[in-house]
Amino acid sequence: MSDAAMDRIDPLTKLPGRAAFEADFVARLARKAKNPAVVSLAVLDIDLFGAINEAHGRDGGDQLIRDLAEALRAHLDASCAVYRFGGDAIAAVMPGVEKEQAFLQMEAFRTACAGDREVAVAGKTVQIPVTVSAGLASYPDDGDKAPDVVHKANEALYRAKVSGRNKVCLAREEKMVTKTSHYMQGQLLGLRRLAERKKIGEAVLLREALNDLLRKYNA
Repeated sequence: MSDAAMDRIDPLTKLPGRAAFEADFVARLARKAKNPAVVSLAVLDIDLFGAINEAHGRDGGDQLIRDLAEALRAHLDASCAVYRFGGDAIAAVMPGVEKEQAFLQMEAFRTACAGDREVAVAGKTVQIPVTVSAGLASYPDDGDKAPDVVHKANEALYRAKVSGRNKVCLAREEKMVTKTSHYMQGQLLGLRRLAERKKIGEAVLLREALNDLLRKYNA
């Protein structure tokens, strides 16, 4: 494995990280544009992870993230790619898997994950009740560009959280709401430069940041 590839591996889970996901997913969809075929994306995380981290410390939380990553990798077949998406979130790219079939796979995984997990904390083994939620989107049904599909999967995960957690939600068409906000000039300049560098719309980046914030605090 090259040094560049090693740089993109998450040290906790040994999965490819967010940078690897973004590069791989864009490249995968670019290839599919020439040879159209469905690609489903699942983004899932541990419910109330912040509270778990507070109660059991970072070591306990890290062990749960590792367990989730290993369990998902074992649950999916070899054609699927699993990534550390950020925080406690894991992403699964499922080429050739229709959204409905991906839903059944994620629902089976969610059911299998629900229950008490044994975690070593400060030299003791403790039982932590764990559930997971997931959001699903598919190319090309939910978008013909990688950022759009990622956004739809994130939005579906957020709906899974606010509607009760411990569930899998599919992407759906959103009603956009205009909201007036004030930003510092330096923030807007930085946003524009990032959008130009990533070749992604500024609104897409802002939605992604808001989704990450809401998921972080399980809002």
